[in-house]
Amino acid sequence: MNKEKAATIILLHLILVIYSISGILSKSAANVQFLGLEFCLYYAGIILILGIYAVVWQQIIKRMPLTVAFANKAVTVIWGIVWGILLFNETVTIGQLIGAAVIVAGIVIYSTEKEAVEE
Repeated sequence: MNKEKAATIILLHLILVIYSISGILSKSAANVQFLGLEFCLYYAGIILILGIYAVVWQQIIKRMPLTVAFANKAVTVIWGIVWGILLFNETVTIGQLIGAAVIVAGIVIYSTEKEAVEE
């Protein structure tokens, strides 16, 4: 894997982490008064994050196949689990852990399959 491709994959995963933060803001907004100041600030944060995500996503798919980029987007489920544990004291079930493992395995299999075909 060359440096440019590695940098694109790292950028992809960084922007997916940022994208997953919109879920945190959404859940936080659900716990405050509708259309109150705090709600509006959370909502503005969501719009800002999604705007940044949209611009960076376009740059990423210029540099890698859409199918590979979109397959990697599934890691946001894992980030959702992580954020739930760290920020909202949620418990994780064995089913969620198995599901997360299946997602990671699918991404790895799909990505390595694509690399093998491209070589």
